[in-house]
Amino acid sequence: MKEADLEELLRKNVELICEDGESMLIIGQQVRNECNGRSDLTAIDNQGNLVLIEIKRDRQDIVQRKEAFEFQAIRYAASLATVHSTEDLVRDFIIPYIDLHDSELFTEPTLTITEQARRYLAQFLNANDVTFFNQKQRIILVASDFDLQTLLVVAWLSQNQLDVTCYKMTPYVDPLSKQIILDMQKILPVRDCSDFFIKVESSPNLRTEGRKEPYRRNLPKLREMSELQILEPGDILIPKGYEFEAELLENGNVMTEHGEMALSDWLKTFGWTSGNIYDCMTQK
Repeated sequence: MKEADLEELLRKNVELICEDGESMLIIGQQVRNECNGRSDLTAIDNQGNLVLIEIKRDRQDIVQRKEAFEFQAIRYAASLATVHSTEDLVRDFIIPYIDLHDSELFTEPTLTITEQARRYLAQFLNANDVTFFNQKQRIILVASDFDLQTLLVVAWLSQNQLDVTCYKMTPYVDPLSKQIILDMQKILPVRDCSDFFIKVESSPNLRTEGRKEPYRRNLPKLREMSELQILEPGDILIPKGYEFEAELLENGNVMTEHGEMALSDWLKTFGWTSGNIYDCMTQK
């Protein structure tokens, strides 16, 4: 079976990739976006969400692609977010789809193709009491097998609330009837996707022995300490080893017995050439 055969099979039997209680209507096939990318199938589900269905025949087809299977699907799904109304859907998806399969879908010769497309969509929306349209976009990936990279990415995306599903589709031929029998298995998402994650490998050449820990981490400066409310205007600062005090002002300066001064200038009077507050100051 070729990829086109699988695409046509799913187009006519989309219920094979529907969850319990879910229904979908195919509304587009080989839709081209502005970047000349072509998506395999586009559907709308019974919640009013647009669903991108991408098909690859086998793992080799996935691995040999210049662009990763899942990234291609994400790009196509992002273009579905630009569909803002059912009229956009009718114009850009359903009319070309009905025109492509006119002998199958053009059931009302007294209607124009636009009227036929509107009716095709309205019947599905009304039957499912759909009140919201395209609030999110879904991705369904279908293949006879998946490579580890695709499963890893899909597992991570699913765990981070992006609606991506992987179906493994295995065709068999009945030796008696010669008919094709499909085994459809949903492999992602699952309740716990962590089994698909790959841990980062520790470098065996990393030298840690003999290294000293850094003396100080990056600690907040005076202004940042004020923003974090660690220090506030009115706090009393005392130079280490001295009994003099200064009040911190709102502008970051200090009020000393000699008047208002910059903190660094005040510290210089005690012999410090830099105003590192952690070395020079205590707080009261």
